[in-house]
Amino acid sequence: MALLSVVLPAYNEEQNIPNTARVLTELLEENGIDYELIFISDGSRDNTFSEIQKAAAANPKIKGAEFSRNFGKEAGIFAGLELAAGDAVIVMDCDLQHPPQVIPEMWRLWQNGVEVVEGIKSSRGKESLGYRLSAGLFYRIMSRLIKVDMSASSDFKLLDRKVVNVLLGLPERNTFFRALSFWAGFRTETVSYEVQERQFGKSRWSFWSLMKYAVINATSFSTLPLQMVTVMGVVSILFSIVLAIQTLAKFLMGNAVEGFTTVILLILIIGGFLMLSLGVIGHYIARIYEEVKGRPKYIISRVTENVQGQVVGAWKRRE
Repeated sequence: MALLSVVLPAYNEEQNIPNTARVLTELLEENGIDYELIFISDGSRDNTFSEIQKAAAANPKIKGAEFSRNFGKEAGIFAGLELAAGDAVIVMDCDLQHPPQVIPEMWRLWQNGVEVVEGIKSSRGKESLGYRLSAGLFYRIMSRLIKVDMSASSDFKLLDRKVVNVLLGLPERNTFFRALSFWAGFRTETVSYEVQERQFGKSRWSFWSLMKYAVINATSFSTLPLQMVTVMGVVSILFSIVLAIQTLAKFLMGNAVEGFTTVILLILIIGGFLMLSLGVIGHYIARIYEEVKGRPKYIISRVTENVQGQVVGAWKRRE
């Protein structure tokens, strides 16, 4: 019988763990799906991992691991993929904003030969105006950079084992799971869902965290910002040529060159382009620096007792 692994990254979600474990267990058992739930505590400061341990003690199909510190959601996803033993793997949010009721439909599509099932948002649910605007800006930036429509996409998706193996085989440290699943290809279908309200806690994504997330993922997945540096250089050169011709024409006509304001503006514009260009290049150098160091995406400090193999302190599961 095929096994379904459900990966659930969690950061300070102690209130959501018991409810999420109960809801998913009941749903999967009602639909006759053999399963395992894998919770990854991303260096949580509360009792998230303690709640995971309680859930694992009550149900051997529930497993969990805790990072030595906060490594971010992307690391949590890949740690879950590494620990997953299923023939298919679903990644979803621990707060159940990704509705569990969609899972049986994803499972049926996979049984019919679909290798990637993408969860597409038909509604974003209730969000503040500031969060909606910042999220919209984030998705517009990312869509243009990676040439994929990210406006309705999410981390909620099902992956066949062969797709999981491809993603785990990628050597890079800076990963963008949502875009990599598009990049990998394979036979893909979509299912739509409405974002649900959190029962406990609140979202920890702010405008600045979304922008930081966008910059990191843009420079790790796309070279378009570097190409924009070249474009800005060309624009600066063309602008300088036009002003040079204008200045030369005035000189030949015997008119005094009144250029103090123009010179100041030129210095400011070109200086701005240079600083922006250095900033973009600096981000790419930082990504290269992180990759060259070869440090792991995450470090696991603890696991539940039912996790097999040598896992603690490792970033690759060893039996």
